Amino acid sequence: MALCGLFNRRKANRHPTTGGQPQLAPQATQEQSEPEHPKAPPSGLEKLESVPKFYTYEQLAKATADFTNNNLIGVGGCGQVYRGELPDGEVVAIKKLKYVAGQAEMEGAQLQFETEIETISRVRHRNLVKVIGYCSDKADKLFVCEFVPNKSLKYHLQRKGNQINNWSNRMKIALGSAKGLTYLHEGCTPTIIHRDIKSENILLDHNFEPKIADFGLAKEILDYQTHVSTKLKGTFGYLAPEYVKDKRLTDKSDVFSFGVVLLELITGKQAVEKEGKVPINLAIWALPLLKQALDTDDYKALVDPNLQEYDINKMTRMIYCAVACVYKPEKSRPKMSEIVEVLQERIGVERIWVSQEDSKFLYEGAPYSNAASLPNTMSSSA
Repeated sequence: MALCGLFNRRKANRHPTTGGQPQLAPQATQEQSEPEHPKAPPSGLEKLESVPKFYTYEQLAKATADFTNNNLIGVGGCGQVYRGELPDGEVVAIKKLKYVAGQAEMEGAQLQFETEIETISRVRHRNLVKVIGYCSDKADKLFVCEFVPNKSLKYHLQRKGNQINNWSNRMKIALGSAKGLTYLHEGCTPTIIHRDIKSENILLDHNFEPKIADFGLAKEILDYQTHVSTKLKGTFGYLAPEYVKDKRLTDKSDVFSFGVVLLELITGKQAVEKEGKVPINLAIWALPLLKQALDTDDYKALVDPNLQEYDINKMTRMIYCAVACVYKPEKSRPKMSEIVEVLQERIGVERIWVSQEDSKFLYEGAPYSNAASLPNTMSSSA
C-alpha cells in the first residue's frame, strides 16, 4: 500500500521590501517551527483525565523520516507501523491508520478513533503494549506506542529459531499473554474485549516477555450486557464459532482466540495453513491428535517436533487449557484468570476440564468437528 500523507512542507514567507531592497525575515527557531506544546487535542478528548500525549503530524513525520520504508516495521489491515525516534531519543512504534474517503466515513472514523483513545487511556499492564500518544489531524490518525523490539510470536513461530524452540520461553509467552487478557476482562471496568487476539498481535521483548498489541478492534462491554452485537471483524482461524454465526461478541470470544494461540505454541503451526491450495484450519487439524494425546498420554504426533525438551506436566496443562478454550461451547469456556491459575499450577486441570463430562465436546460436537463450521480463509483484521 502506498504511503499516505507526505510530510507537509511550509511555504517560505514573502519578504517585505524597504526602499526597493528586500529585507530579510527573522530566522525561525526550532521552537517556532515545531512547538514543544502543540495545539490542543480534538474536542471530546480533552475531558479525559489520563489521555495520552497529543502530537502533531509534522512531529511524527520527522520522527519517522517522513514515514520512509526504511522505518516500516509492519503492515496490517488497519494501517502501517513505523519505527520512530522522538526528540528526547525515545524509540517508539508509530501506527499510521488507513485513510478513509467521504465526509460520513471520516466522521465515523473520528468517532471510532476517539473511542479507541478513551479505551486505551485507562489500560496499564506489563503484558499490554503501552500507548504513549496520538495524532488526529483531519484524515491523518496515528498512535504512538512503546517499541517492543523482538517482533511478534507469529514471526518467531514461522522461522522456528532456537529461542522460540525453548520450552520455558513458550510457557512465558502463554502465561504472560493470559495475564494481559485477564486484566482486560476482569481488571477493567467496563470489561474490554480485545477482539483480535492472534500470534501476530503478541509482541515479544528480548527476554520473550509478551505484550498484547493493537486495540483497534477492541470493544467495551458493560456489567449488565450479556454480549455485544457487532460486525464480524478479526482474523479467520481465531474467530469463535458463535461470533461468526450470530455476530455475538463476549469476553469468551477472546478466550477462544487465546486457545488457538495455545495450539500454535503447542504444535508450532499457524492458525490457518495451506496444504497445496487447500487452507487447513489448525483447530480442525489438531482435533484427532488432541484426542489421541489425551487418551494415550503420547504427545509425539501433536507437539511441535522443533520444540526442545519440555516439561510433560506443564505441557499437559497447556493442552487442557487449549481444549477448554477452543472446543467447549461459549458459556462453558473458562475465564482467563482460571487459565492463568492452571498454567501456574495453582489449581488442577479438573477446574476447567472434567474428563468424563467434557470429553463429549471433543467426541460428540466440538465446534470444529467439521470443516464447514467456519470459513477456512485467512483474513487481515478488518
